[in-house]
Amino acid sequence: MAENRRSFLKTAGSGAAALALGELMAGRAFAAEEGRHEDFIRQVTKARIFDLSHTWDENSPIASVNPPYAMTLNKTHAPFTGLDFPGTRGQFGDGGQLSFTSEVQHFSGQHGAPSIDAIGHIGRDGKLYGGVDAAAATSNPLGVGRSGVGAHLDIAHYPKERLVNRAVLLDVARAVNGNDDALAGSFNITDDHLAETARLQGVRLRRGDTVLIRTGWGRYFSANPGLYKGDNAAGVGVAGAKFLVKSGAAVVGNDTLTFEVRPPLAFPPETPTFQVFPVHMLVIADNGINIIENYFLEEIAAAQEYEFVLVVPPLKIRGGTGSALRSFALVP
Repeated sequence: MAENRRSFLKTAGSGAAALALGELMAGRAFAAEEGRHEDFIRQVTKARIFDLSHTWDENSPIASVNPPYAMTLNKTHAPFTGLDFPGTRGQFGDGGQLSFTSEVQHFSGQHGAPSIDAIGHIGRDGKLYGGVDAAAATSNPLGVGRSGVGAHLDIAHYPKERLVNRAVLLDVARAVNGNDDALAGSFNITDDHLAETARLQGVRLRRGDTVLIRTGWGRYFSANPGLYKGDNAAGVGVAGAKFLVKSGAAVVGNDTLTFEVRPPLAFPPETPTFQVFPVHMLVIADNGINIIENYFLEEIAAAQEYEFVLVVPPLKIRGGTGSALRSFALVP
């Protein structure tokens, strides 16, 4: 009997020790996992944030080919006088405690500052990227791909891995002018300008990057919207676009209304035939690269932060041709 008791206690002691050791190891693993998350959160929340967005309103510049923007409050905090009127205070029989407001917007995927183009936004010779029939993809007015053709080319299918991405800023305006002045109207940014800017800044473009280009025209967005949306603006030309494609950029953007130089025209021998918006066709329709327009790049360029984490969060709208963004950069 005594021997059995000693054996039981020995076994129980070993089990208890094993259990205690397991709990200790689990506790350490939990602490390590918790510490890993805390370290990550601390790093992100300590990052400097550069807001790359302009404030959008009814005066914001819009390309003439896009629909107008409008916004009106349909409900207000005024006293309730009936369902046909906007006031909401007192509508709910609570003695006027609650009130709310809401609005109706006439908004397009091509509105916003910045705004991103979906891959289905641009076609060439009747085809979207990947050879998708452009007319068939837009035959249902509910949106790109709602016909069952080309649904993967709408803005809702913007890849989640690009919501947060490595980005490089090429400050071409500073490289060309030697100061922070804007490039001249109709200045055509070529492959040589982009390569030289990268060299001067000491940055290297990597495949999969988002590449942003500063022309300096972002300063005109609010200060001189007529000039900003005018016929002659600095931007990327065909040679510059080919450079970006060859560099492996996944997304490109800049601080102008159309990304590409305006007037957005190309002629032989630069292109085989006369083309309108040749850069959009080359970048989006031919190579499936998203374009972002209307960035605010003045502050991050002044800080000379040329490599950073870029957050690009388009609205997940089925059939959308693009989306407004509240885009921002994170730097150490």
